[in-house]
Formats: sequence, structure tokens, C-alpha cells
Amino acid sequence: MDLGIQSRGPYEEVLDVALWAEKRGARSFAVPDHYLTRGGTDKPAWDNLTVLAGLARETSKIELATLVSPVTFRHPAVLYKMGVTIDEMSGGRFTLGLGAGWMDEEFEVYGLPYPDLRTRMDMYEEAMAYLRAAITPGPVGFEGSHFALTEFDPHPLPANLRLMGGGAGKARSRRITALYADEYNLYARPPEDYAAIREKTRSLASEAGRDPDSIRWTSASPAVAAKKESDYRRVLEAVAEISGQTVERIEEVYEERRYPHGSGAKASEMLAALEEAGCSLFYLQMFGAERADFDLVFDAYAS
Repeated sequence: MDLGIQSRGPYEEVLDVALWAEKRGARSFAVPDHYLTRGGTDKPAWDNLTVLAGLARETSKIELATLVSPVTFRHPAVLYKMGVTIDEMSGGRFTLGLGAGWMDEEFEVYGLPYPDLRTRMDMYEEAMAYLRAAITPGPVGFEGSHFALTEFDPHPLPANLRLMGGGAGKARSRRITALYADEYNLYARPPEDYAAIREKTRSLASEAGRDPDSIRWTSASPAVAAKKESDYRRVLEAVAEISGQTVERIEEVYEERRYPHGSGAKASEMLAALEEAGCSLFYLQMFGAERADFDLVFDAYAS
């Protein structure tokens, strides 16, 4: 199982974590794409596609990804131009992740359009189709209800820009992935559920004439683990303080949803079960642990 890291914050802090992740041998480094940080409008949030452009020049090996960008933030033409630019700046290491958007408050406070979920899913599907057409060599074009791309060959063509879909594995999300995505990030869940969603999507890809093996399957969850019980408790308490939840509630939720966590070999064993279900890359969301504890958290999942 390859490990990825997801982080957020001021650029210098994110850069520090990205360089650390690269040194530790993580496969990929991702940032979320939100205009608010969960927990209140008084917490700062940056434009993370701009952050990724900076990281593209200051890292050298690690893959970079947005996990994920709401299609309601930017027109697909803007996403295409940003995507191929970061692809070039990184030497072909960038994955553009897309989703329908879900954090109601960030759209409300900034006055961004936020249609109902069905419409947002329509926009998400069209954006994926538009982007697949834009990065495919030749005059492909796309015509939808929300977006349209004239049948011409947009330039520059990317070296290795990949499209990632994000979601909970519901029917429409599976179909969009099967038709357009190079990667699907299905949030951590019981391995049997992960495997079932993956197989349904692979079948859809085959029916659409795509090689199902061309779609990489990934996952993510909060990183709350350590080999020593005392270290695990310290990390857990830090996450509880930041999230405003009790440690008991966090452990209850993580057990129910089967998020890899815990002390000793528990976290790595839970990852192994997801790997058996078809997940090849797991993002550790470093949103709660103190920076000084990152190595021991990483080691708990890597062992």
C-alpha cells in the first residue's frame, strides 16, 4: 500500500509537510480545496490550487493532487488551464481532483453559486467530460447544458495530467468515474463495501469500453495512530481538542466507519484490509496531529 499525505495551512507550513512527505517516501501529497476551514469563518483558508503551483516548483519527486476541487468554484476552462500549467510546472506530477462541493457555508458567505445537489452533480459530470475532451489530443469538443467546448484541439496538451473523482461511491459517482476518471478517491469505509463499489465501477468501465485497470483506486481518512499506546492517546487527544469532540466519540465513529487508526499494528492491519479490497494509495489526513508527531504517526501506518 502506497501512502499519501493530505495537509492544509499557510504556504510555508504546507511546504514543510510536503518536503517531509517526499523525504519519507510518500507517493503523493494532496491539499483540500475549500475557501473556509471547518470550524468557523474566523479560520484562514487559502486558494490551494495556487499552493500546488508553488509546491510543483519546490518538490521534485512526489505526486501532487487537489483532493478535491468543487466544480462550482471554477469553470472547466479555468480548471483546464490551471491543471495543464501545474502539470508542466511539476514535470507531469499533478492530479486534478474534482467533486460536486458540499460545504454549504463557504458558498453562502462568499456569494458563490450553489445549486441543489442534483444540479451540482450535473455540473460535476459535465466538467469531467469537458476536461477529458480538453486534454485528449485532437479536436474532441463537448456540448452540455452547463458547459461547452468547441471542437478544436486546446493547447498546451499536458504531459501527464490525471483526473480524479471524489465521492461516496453512489451510482452516479461510479458512472462518472467509469467514463472519465483516471483515479477515484473513495473515502475510507469497511473493506467489503469498498470492494463492492470498486467492482461495480470496474464493470461500468468495461461496458463503456475502458480498461478498468486504468483507474487507480485510492482512499483517505484522518491520521490518528501510533505504535505506542501513550503516543496514540496523545495524538487522539490533540484531534479531539481541534475537532471539539470527545476521544470516546472519535473512537466510536472510527470503529463504525472502519477508518484505519489505533495503537500497535492496528492501523497498518486495517490498511492491509483496504489494500486487499483494491485500494492502492491511502491519504493520511494530517489535520490534527502535532507536527512533531508526524513521523510516529506515519510509521504506525507504514509498518
